[in-house]
Amino acid sequence: MPVNHEIKSQLAKLLATEDLVVEHKKVETACFNVHTRVLTLPMWEGAGNEIYDMLVAHEVGHALYTPDRDWLKEVKVPPQFVNVVEDVRIEKMMKRRYAGLSKTFYKGYQELSNDDFFQIGDDDLETYNLADKVNLYYKIGNFVNVPFDDFDEMPIVRMIGECETFSDVLIAAEFLYKFCTKKQKKESNISIDNLESQSSGSDQPGSEFFDQQEGENDQQENVDEMNSYGGTASNETTPEMGDTTQDMSGNENEDLEVKTMDSLEDAIRELTSVNGIENVYIELPKVNLDNIVIANQEIHNICDETWKDPYDPKLFDCVDIEFAKFKKSAQKEVNYLVKEFECRKSADSYARATTSRTGVLDCTKLHTYKYNEDIFKKVTTLADGKNHGLIFILDWSGSMGNVMLDTMKQLFNLIWFCKKVGIPFEVYAFTNEYPRVKYDEDENRILRMRSYEAKDGLMEVGEWFSLMNILTHNVNSKTLDHQMKNIFRLGWSNSRYATYPTPQGLGLSGTPLNETMIALHQIIPQFKKNNKTQKVQCVVLTDGEGYCLKYHREIKRHWESESFIGVGSIGQNSFLRDRKTGNTYFLGGDWFEITDTLLRNLRDKFIDTNFIGIRVLESRDANSFIRRYVKDNFDKVQNDWKKQRAFSIKNSGYHSYIGLSANSLSQNSEFDVHETATKAQIKSAFVKSLKSKKMNKKILNEFVELVA
Repeated sequence: MPVNHEIKSQLAKLLATEDLVVEHKKVETACFNVHTRVLTLPMWEGAGNEIYDMLVAHEVGHALYTPDRDWLKEVKVPPQFVNVVEDVRIEKMMKRRYAGLSKTFYKGYQELSNDDFFQIGDDDLETYNLADKVNLYYKIGNFVNVPFDDFDEMPIVRMIGECETFSDVLIAAEFLYKFCTKKQKKESNISIDNLESQSSGSDQPGSEFFDQQEGENDQQENVDEMNSYGGTASNETTPEMGDTTQDMSGNENEDLEVKTMDSLEDAIRELTSVNGIENVYIELPKVNLDNIVIANQEIHNICDETWKDPYDPKLFDCVDIEFAKFKKSAQKEVNYLVKEFECRKSADSYARATTSRTGVLDCTKLHTYKYNEDIFKKVTTLADGKNHGLIFILDWSGSMGNVMLDTMKQLFNLIWFCKKVGIPFEVYAFTNEYPRVKYDEDENRILRMRSYEAKDGLMEVGEWFSLMNILTHNVNSKTLDHQMKNIFRLGWSNSRYATYPTPQGLGLSGTPLNETMIALHQIIPQFKKNNKTQKVQCVVLTDGEGYCLKYHREIKRHWESESFIGVGSIGQNSFLRDRKTGNTYFLGGDWFEITDTLLRNLRDKFIDTNFIGIRVLESRDANSFIRRYVKDNFDKVQNDWKKQRAFSIKNSGYHSYIGLSANSLSQNSEFDVHETATKAQIKSAFVKSLKSKKMNKKILNEFVELVA
């Protein structure tokens, strides 16, 4: 079974118990950046679960316990010797921290031993240097017999096993390296003596005595050094270590190596996959809202300037009459919303009420003490309700033209509801048409204002993306009514009659819905801070998905001396990474799934925010939309659509994704027939009115349930 790398990433995060960033990349060896806290793991495709888990735990051990320290200035020891000792320490620490890892390490190293990852074969381990034997002993010592000299070697082996701090590791590594160096030097001397003896044809007299005496001196020196263990690592090179740079003949001595460590690294490298497409980890930019959000007053100043003289002052009279008519007719639905909201709020308050005894006698019940134990006063405590706020996102794309006015009517119902119950709200319309520019004096030209600094690995938010703050609660009722009339005019001019003038930059555009999801990471906390709200509802009114995003990446072309930041497409190898939540999300699905992925990220980050989608559907698009999200109860949702022209989906990125019929929205819900109408016409008008009211009540109930 192939390894799920992102599940292994979660394992690493759980073991680290911190906001650790884990990347699986096509690299040969693991590495950890102690500054950025990024753990890069190879894609060990050839490893089984036990080995994979062991390797992950080992690398997390380095991330947790190996300090960011320039130890080369403290001791003159080759890195391999320090690594041997540090591996022992960090694996001991990990087993101590997570008892279950002992079994993981045991099984993992058992597999490595069985497959001879250390390349020891049938070798005589007596011939190995102490560093190699230590490496084998603490990794696969349960499966092979590693011999040690009790007097010379075991004290150093025990010292390595007892290391608790990195300073201890450096001291033990220095002892290990000096021991191996002396032994190599001694063996080299013996080899030279043997050659000289063979060349002379006879042994030097008394040579056995001198060899025995030198061995006894080395043993005593090791004991003396071990007795001094426990101090800090020396910053100076000992005379003995200085002597190891040359052999007896004056030639440079070969560097000491830990060949079992090299063999293990080579074998593990064989497990890694370095071919194919590299995983790409993308993060969201922190956008500057000042360069994205168009102020509410600015929008309506543009409208008022555009529609004043020389245009006919009565140009929008018929539109304004329609607005007034709709406002009057909408009061029934608004009042219904308010009633449902107050009922649910009262029910929630009652459910949160707790009654407890005070310990104070209730004098009015004292006469019942013979048959009633409940003679104490009681107090009822109501848990504080949370302050609510609503953020509305309105799709301002060209495809909304035919349903824009009807979608606005749904939006206006919710705004009047908010105003009536005192809930703060903001309404943003996304666009990529608003002329948000600045003049660059250096380049002598007009530039779009980017809302963040483009860096390698960041999701791209287009420079043409803007959010128009078309409505807000931060105005009085008279001003709000005027602004809603302006927006109603915009909806009218953008949807039905091209003869009405549309202010510059306020025409319908593309669909930067995904960019809006990125901007919500800054909008939601700012809204909560400004309005002192604990719970926020985010309602998105749209008729489709946003287009696929790209990401910034560093590009280096061989014919150019310097790299530059370009853009790349999101593919099957792409993942969204959130450092704050520690979550990683697969981005490489179908293009329409990016919005759902961004929504899941928002839900994980803002757990006290409900995200509600209201999708306006043409009849021809309903079935494909339902099939996209509904797998198990497709028939039920389809029947809801046929009967009520509305349905609700719970398994998308939204908490609730409500589908509405565009045709039903455009129908007048009022039961209004001509006095000369026939029975059939009256019946038809009544059925249409009833269907529309059923749809509206279903949506309103769904909305209130989430908001209350």
